[in-house]
Amino acid sequence: MDATKKEDSIASALEQWRRAERSAAVIRRGRVAAEAAALAAQEAAEAAVATAEAAKAALTSASLAEASAVKTAASARLVVQSARVDLAGADTDLAMADVDEAEAREMYRRAAAKAGMEAVDETEKT
Repeated sequence: MDATKKEDSIASALEQWRRAERSAAVIRRGRVAAEAAALAAQEAAEAAVATAEAAKAALTSASLAEASAVKTAASARLVVQSARVDLAGADTDLAMADVDEAEAREMYRRAAAKAGMEAVDETEKT
């Protein structure tokens, strides 16, 4: 082998080595990027699972809140009905008291008339 061929062979081998080094460096950077992407994908998957669990919990809470609101509304309807019954009872009591008062006033007037006295109405005193 002569000197020129040795130099060409050495230069060629050096060039191949440099290309291989560059290629290895590019592949290493690609591997690092792939690792970062895989880690990001794993974190995204974990976040998606956590979000799904939170959504499930929120749905459960919303369902419980709805059930509670339905019960509260039913209870409020009962309170309104009870208040209406109480009001009707109070109106009846008031009407009966007015009737009793009118009857008592009339009995007083009759008794006073029998006794020969003029009935004095409380409203006339004023």
